[in-house]
Amino acid sequence: MTQIMLKRKNAQAMHNQCSAELDARSKPTLASRSTELLLILFGHRQHDSRIHLRTFYPCVLVGLVAWCHHSIAASRGMALAPVARSLLCVTEGAIEESGAERRWSVSASKMRAYINIITAPVVEARFRYLGPTANEVPLGSGALRRQFGLKLRAQDACNLVYAMWRIEPESKLVVSVKSNPGQHTSAQCGNRGYRNIKPRRSVPVPALSPGGEHTLRAELNGAQMRVFADNELVWDGSVAPDGLGFDGPVGIRSDNAHLEIELLAAPALKAAAEQAPMCRAGAEEAE
Repeated sequence: MTQIMLKRKNAQAMHNQCSAELDARSKPTLASRSTELLLILFGHRQHDSRIHLRTFYPCVLVGLVAWCHHSIAASRGMALAPVARSLLCVTEGAIEESGAERRWSVSASKMRAYINIITAPVVEARFRYLGPTANEVPLGSGALRRQFGLKLRAQDACNLVYAMWRIEPESKLVVSVKSNPGQHTSAQCGNRGYRNIKPRRSVPVPALSPGGEHTLRAELNGAQMRVFADNELVWDGSVAPDGLGFDGPVGIRSDNAHLEIELLAAPALKAAAEQAPMCRAGAEEAE
């Protein structure tokens, strides 16, 4: 935590230095000055002696980082690999081979599944939304909703963290925790224990149209959670304290959405290789 605070302090000091230098040069934009300095660095423009390169070198880096921030935001996490169908435990609904390489097809009204190995709490789905399912089924609360999302720390049907991309009736990214201490089956907890988490920062997600290709990624680092939609950070916040009272694998969930999915996850944790969860399916695992 001390190192992070120090890095932020240094970054702010560099920003202030850049701003002061720019103000002294008739306030050119950081982007234009960064471009000018890049041309000088690569030999495409003569150096203006009035520009203090030693001061502006770090400013160029600041400008480039700011310019690239949104495009590289989702790539800062660990490398993920495609999940084999054999590693997926489907607890509700069905997941079938789609014919496309490494893609699965979901046409069931309700689908729930988790990866049957223990990994770091990072998961990504690359998917094509194909519209509603042939039959639509209300949630346990009675609401009729079309959505697709990711599961983290999925201990069982009663205790897990969700990042859900809601499609209809409202396009929205919602992070929620389902926490029911001491309860582990659907018969015990039903649809109780849900709590939507208020983000520290968030932006709207794109509206999904049939045929569109999209990406959804969720990462947990302790209690801090980040969610990326189409490689843009759309949700940033903490799932504490409710989301830290249990642990488990990552997974996926859909309601009333016809999808083609490719799932990616982190490598299996060596320390937990012998503690892989057994595949649990049936009514007791309904979420």
